[in-house]
Amino acid sequence: MSTTAKTFPVWAFFLLATNGILMLAVILLIWRQQGLTAVSSNAPPPVPANQNPPPTPELGRRHQLTYQQWVDILNQEAQVAAQQRPSKLSVLVGDSLSLWFPVELLPQDRNWLNQAISGETSNGLLKRLNLFDQTQPETIFVMIGINDLIRGVDDQVILDNQRQIIIYLRKNHPKTKIFIQSILPHGGAAATWEGKEKLLAIPNSRIEKLNQQLRSIAVKEGVAYLDLYSLFADQKGNMRTELTTDGLHLSPAGYLVWRTALQIYQKGRGTGD
Repeated sequence: MSTTAKTFPVWAFFLLATNGILMLAVILLIWRQQGLTAVSSNAPPPVPANQNPPPTPELGRRHQLTYQQWVDILNQEAQVAAQQRPSKLSVLVGDSLSLWFPVELLPQDRNWLNQAISGETSNGLLKRLNLFDQTQPETIFVMIGINDLIRGVDDQVILDNQRQIIIYLRKNHPKTKIFIQSILPHGGAAATWEGKEKLLAIPNSRIEKLNQQLRSIAVKEGVAYLDLYSLFADQKGNMRTELTTDGLHLSPAGYLVWRTALQIYQKGRGTGD
């Protein structure tokens, strides 16, 4: 009686190894960040419990724009990128988490086009993907979904929109490596964001389950999946306090963790490759 041996996909071996390396790098990064904060005489003192936390990053003029004005500016920036054809172009698309990614913390070995809008939803993003159709990026990084959850959008609607985003990007950027990034956890009871009650209505366990389904969609559609959730979550499943400013938005340390993930994954092969 003969048996057929099941082969373990090559990309699965790579994914396991990459996740291990990435987790180690993040642990070392967090440890180093905490160590530097502890020994630095210039480090700011901790915020007393009865005082407000540090404000989220300032967006300047863009913070005052209407949604359509914002779309118009992103369209203009995408047109410039399409005309100039910068080498090693990467595109960030999503909401305020992507929007506020400090330019100086993005991987410096490439050019970046930021097509994020504060407060963006999966449906809104799906409708404006055509803005950068004429660009020729090497990689596209998508993170979207937390604002859908805050607004009470059903999980299935979010997943359907994510699937349509993937299908659209694969069709219009067939030579581009597309990364679907997990939805990040929030800070739970420790959050200080003005909409804290809306966050508390969204169990992080729900976000984790949603990410598992999102991973399955990415694999089925043949794109890479970047698991950031596990890098940002503490043992209780809440966002690590040192990685966030208010339980929703990211601190510089949070963006350093994200940058490390971008650097490692864009040089290798992710889920679905």
